[in-house]
Amino acid sequence: MEVILYSALFAPLVGSCFGIPFASKEKFIGVGVFASLMLGVSFISSLLLFIYIFQGGIALKVTLMDWISAGGLYIPFGFLVDSVSATMMLVVTLVSLCVHVYSIGYMSHDRSFNRFFVYLSAFVFSMLILVMSDNFAGLFIGWEGVGLCSWMLIGFWYERNSASFAANEAFIMNRIADLGMLLGIFLIYWVFGSLNYEEVLSNVYEAPKEILIAMGVLLFIGAMGKSAQFPLHTWLADAMEGPTPVSALIHAATMVTAGVYLVIRANPLYAMIPEIGFAIACLGAFVAVFAATMALVNRDLKRIIAYSTLSQLGYMFVAAGLEAYWIALFHLATHAFFKSLLFLGAGNVMHAMHDKLDITKMGSLYAPLKYTAILMILASIALAGIYPFSGFFSKDKILEAAFGSGAYVLYVALLLGAFLTAFYSFRLIMLVFFGDKRHDESHPHEAYSYMLYAMLPLGILAVFAGFFEKSFHHFILQTLPNFEANLESQTLWTLIAVALIVALSGIGFAIFKYKSGGFSPKWQETFVYKVLSHQYYIPAFYNWLFIQNYFRLSKVSWNIDKSVIDFIVDMIARILQGGGVNMRFLQGGNLSKMLKVMFFGIVALLVLLFIFYWEVAWIIF
Repeated sequence: MEVILYSALFAPLVGSCFGIPFASKEKFIGVGVFASLMLGVSFISSLLLFIYIFQGGIALKVTLMDWISAGGLYIPFGFLVDSVSATMMLVVTLVSLCVHVYSIGYMSHDRSFNRFFVYLSAFVFSMLILVMSDNFAGLFIGWEGVGLCSWMLIGFWYERNSASFAANEAFIMNRIADLGMLLGIFLIYWVFGSLNYEEVLSNVYEAPKEILIAMGVLLFIGAMGKSAQFPLHTWLADAMEGPTPVSALIHAATMVTAGVYLVIRANPLYAMIPEIGFAIACLGAFVAVFAATMALVNRDLKRIIAYSTLSQLGYMFVAAGLEAYWIALFHLATHAFFKSLLFLGAGNVMHAMHDKLDITKMGSLYAPLKYTAILMILASIALAGIYPFSGFFSKDKILEAAFGSGAYVLYVALLLGAFLTAFYSFRLIMLVFFGDKRHDESHPHEAYSYMLYAMLPLGILAVFAGFFEKSFHHFILQTLPNFEANLESQTLWTLIAVALIVALSGIGFAIFKYKSGGFSPKWQETFVYKVLSHQYYIPAFYNWLFIQNYFRLSKVSWNIDKSVIDFIVDMIARILQGGGVNMRFLQGGNLSKMLKVMFFGIVALLVLLFIFYWEVAWIIF
């Protein structure tokens, strides 16, 4: 099994390294094909490991090599495959495989085709390091790896100023959060003398609660940055500047799920500090509604789906904060399938519309993009949480967890989020695929057939993955603690009915409203619309508070550098230059002048010697 583990981990790295010699050369389709084959190897290996653990196999623990050994600090490069990491590996590799195959067609006309696959495979490798590591140091290496790869992929088209800005914004925002996480890791080592999960998490009950609270807060700050939770959320929507397959990977299987994974993995720690867990749940509920409201009015195809991811991450954090860790992981998995499907479908729409993104300027695309439309509708139904689609099972469990925990305010907030989610999801569907034609494209066309085949497994799982709930529940309890809402049967069915009615109402309202032409243009002049369309003016506030003040500080520093530092340096240069000019006559080659200078030099030396000996004699006598 150790060989299979290493195959799952290092196959994406092999695919990435294969493309490096071709990175700056003309398109070579073999780079994309080989990278996809390596992802296939990684997926099959992950599937075998998943089956092994599912059938009752013990958790695999392997050590590749000694890594850091200094004094009392010993950190091996070790890996752990249990039910949690096996689930993450399977989700990551499956979605990544579909994205890789899809990308061969999507990026086929891009001159940096080879470089794209180098970055994309490295992204997957970094995520696998993150989820497979058996210690916090290894997790942090993978954590920074996905941060670096996301920077390269978001800014892939670096010629665009907007892409470079978005890449830098994501990178810097995550570095701010990662400082908190790094401090949390230092604190863990200081208290426990180890960074190994098993050694740390099995002894958390021995540490003072104040220290545990500090650890939990610091680690969650890192999770906030990676999973784009408020107030470190602004980078996620701007990250849409990267190629669409990158968006599918970031939002479904890699970067943004890392924060949720961290909280789930550190569940013994957060179980000891339930007040911090509840704060996490409250923040998650706020973000679930906060992000959904911004999606209501946005006109950018990819940004709407991005806000949807932000909202669903809020649901996951609610479950994790209420100690329903297995439910959070279940929603993470189901969400990966329908969210990646939505993004890949959006990529097909963009190709058909020559990269236009304004959904209010589309319409009537169902006929030319029939297969894409069907897949996106299925994904949207799953996102809305309609039975029997996968999103229903996982989202409904989160609502039950909130109600069963007595967090009724959170439950109402999540219900509101469910209504908004259903509405904006079908607002997108109606404006893109139905209604009057509002674009000037004469021949929109469907994607290549193999791109659609790559989307098909995600479509199947978006529909049917929820039926594996009971099996998944039994499997994941090998590692995670159980959580039951303990609701009476009548109450449970009432909650299910309410959730379905709310979601169906949102879908029905969107279909009714946009079938009849949508909202009045006056709606766009209202205060609420302006606030939502400007993202509550938070990016503008950050720009005013941080970016503009940074520019002002830089300007002051530049003036100091120019007026003071440069003046001093130039003055020294002028003095030396002037001295050289004035002393140049000494090297003129005139023997008479040189003898005169020599004479005056000897006289000056004798005078100095006389003064010296006079002072010595004075001191002695």
